[in-house]
Amino acid sequence: MESVPDDVLVRILAGLPAEELVLVCRLVCNQWKNIVDGADLWQMKCHQEGFDEMETGNWKTVYFLKKRKKNLIKNPCGEEGFEFWDEIQNEGDGWNIEELPGDCGMEFPTEGVQKYYASSFEWCSKSQLIDLLQEGYCEELMDVEQPHIMINDWYAARSDAGCLYELCVQLLSDTRDVMTEYKSEIITIPQDTDGGWNQLSHTFSGYGPGVRFIRFQHGGQDAVYWKGWFGVRVTNSSKIFVFSERLFSSFDTFQVHSKNPKIFRFGSENVSDLTFSDPKIFGNSAASENTNREIL
Repeated sequence: MESVPDDVLVRILAGLPAEELVLVCRLVCNQWKNIVDGADLWQMKCHQEGFDEMETGNWKTVYFLKKRKKNLIKNPCGEEGFEFWDEIQNEGDGWNIEELPGDCGMEFPTEGVQKYYASSFEWCSKSQLIDLLQEGYCEELMDVEQPHIMINDWYAARSDAGCLYELCVQLLSDTRDVMTEYKSEIITIPQDTDGGWNQLSHTFSGYGPGVRFIRFQHGGQDAVYWKGWFGVRVTNSSKIFVFSERLFSSFDTFQVHSKNPKIFRFGSENVSDLTFSDPKIFGNSAASENTNREIL
């Protein structure tokens, strides 16, 4: 394979998943290792994903961190019922899942959202607890970089019934103590509105080291006390991290979430070193010698 020109091999390897490139392909031979460690392959993968909006000297770092820009709220639109939602408060007739646009409602402003949660005539709420380490955001990333945490929630009232709505998001320590929180006022939508969707957003920044969990909670009820599901409607909740451009040139280590926990190190001299923290990858004999090993 060493007879294959580098530019051809870059185009071939760019079609493979990133973890296969780092875990498998760079072990094949020196040529493959140099390509996986180099910039051209990762610049091409960034271009394929649309991540090439800024110039950088470390396309590999950009690729992996940009891929982590995902919604940490699971099942935000009720497609899986109440799966992943905890501390569900079902007062009145409780929460109900309905199809958009619903009675006396409007279509969602963006495509892809088909359902929403509807509350009742007494207070209904639900929450999710996000474990950041489990999601792949390592302690060093959270403590040193402190990426912005963007929260978005969508809510609406029926056009024939007003509603109340509230959002509370807390950043928690490893012992689940509240480090900082955002809590909206109780928002009131009067009766006889158009039933359109409203977006509430908040961004956490400069929150200090030690954040390990995020608790997201929202809820509401109707304003007319009618039996059934005439209360606030919520859907498409989201929680994402936004990394600063400074991170792509200065940050050195972050964890990649997969079946086995891993840490990719992107230092100036060991750009492609990979540390495994799961001894099962190497077998018992290797694990007994050292539970952390590096592929150099």
